[in-house]
Amino acid sequence: MNPRLLRRPAVVALPLTTALALSVVMGTAEAEPARHGSPARVLSTSTLPDIPLAAFSNGLLPGSVDDDRDVDLGGIGSDLYPAERRGEYWTVTDRGPNGQIAVGKDKRRTFPVPGFDPAIVKVRAVGDRVEVLRSIPLTTASGAPVTGLPNQQGRDEAPYTYDASTPLPYNPNGLDTEGVVRDKDGGFWLVDEYGPSLVHVSAKGRVLARHVPEGLNLTGADYPVIESLPSVFLKRKTNRGFEGLALLPDGDLVMALQSPLLNPDKASGEDSRTTRLLRFSTRENRVTAEYAYRFDPVGVVEPGQTKTSELKISSVVALGGDRLLVQERTDKASRLYEVRLRRGSDILGSRWDTTAAPTLEQLDDVTAADAPVLGKRLVVDLNTVEGVPGKIEGVAVEGSSTLVLLNDNDFGMTDGPQAFDANGRLVDSDVDTTLVRVRLPRPVR
Repeated sequence: MNPRLLRRPAVVALPLTTALALSVVMGTAEAEPARHGSPARVLSTSTLPDIPLAAFSNGLLPGSVDDDRDVDLGGIGSDLYPAERRGEYWTVTDRGPNGQIAVGKDKRRTFPVPGFDPAIVKVRAVGDRVEVLRSIPLTTASGAPVTGLPNQQGRDEAPYTYDASTPLPYNPNGLDTEGVVRDKDGGFWLVDEYGPSLVHVSAKGRVLARHVPEGLNLTGADYPVIESLPSVFLKRKTNRGFEGLALLPDGDLVMALQSPLLNPDKASGEDSRTTRLLRFSTRENRVTAEYAYRFDPVGVVEPGQTKTSELKISSVVALGGDRLLVQERTDKASRLYEVRLRRGSDILGSRWDTTAAPTLEQLDDVTAADAPVLGKRLVVDLNTVEGVPGKIEGVAVEGSSTLVLLNDNDFGMTDGPQAFDANGRLVDSDVDTTLVRVRLPRPVR
């Protein structure tokens, strides 16, 4: 176990010779840890061995990656959704290897392997290894790769080569995928950070529709773009769009915004502890509810941390009925809470669904302002569970009381010019993609 744990699209089933290497506190009050019997504990740990990213990508889309700069497959921990067989899971990569390098007063977003195409990946843990069973590349209506490149100049970060020296082109088809669920018809729903957007994908990975906020005005995409989400979501923080996605028993979806909106301005969003969830009807193809979610203070989530802007939601999991498991995290810490999606907490179409001052994000005291916020109950503080890696983004529930957790290892990349050596080869962070199973002291469903 890692000591640092803290152009022809195809659906590819990798052979095992390759695959084994790919192997109640309510309202806004802060919750105290539940005290019920034995503490949570890690049951098993499995890691994804090294697989060259070019081999993985070109097996799905021949010729898509000519040089992977010694980057291995990673980033599959963006989400985790139970597959048909127990112990198997659907995951999704994010947009691919990327980092930041300071150039003067600016931080440039780098894409060392710009040909990489986000993929849905089916995995299982076999002993101490994670095996990849199947991989599905995401493609446009005409079958081209969507890529992970930013969409719009002036709204998204400008893309650059690995050393931040040369601009790369924008791509209106590009997706920064983060959450995944599978529907009863065998297709998938994903969420994306760029739009932010909700993306419907066929069983073979073809984008059927991308739902974005009203007024985004995304043009040039090679798939249908539908402006069906509230316009206030145009104020998402850069690189902090939709991150979590849950499929409710009735077929509705719940999308979680990673961080508070910059509503009405950047300062308000950076200091805010209130983010948002959206409920979407897959039958009606429209948003049916919106909820305000209040983070605990950052020092509660990560003791010693003082920057509120470090708070994020990365995963939401349906528990049955109107209950959700919601993950609050920083890059170093993670806590899971249970919430109920009450009708009385719906803010869709209300003054809180606008940019009118004071906005939700400007409120220090949401109760005094009579702003409905979802009640929550702490289920587990993962900081107290020995053997859980950092930067958990994928969460699933197995049975009634076992969590399955998957981290995002960022493809082994770090930020800064030191991420690559003088020859342009990756200086690996040695952080592995790791799947752990955690037994909770009491059932969550």
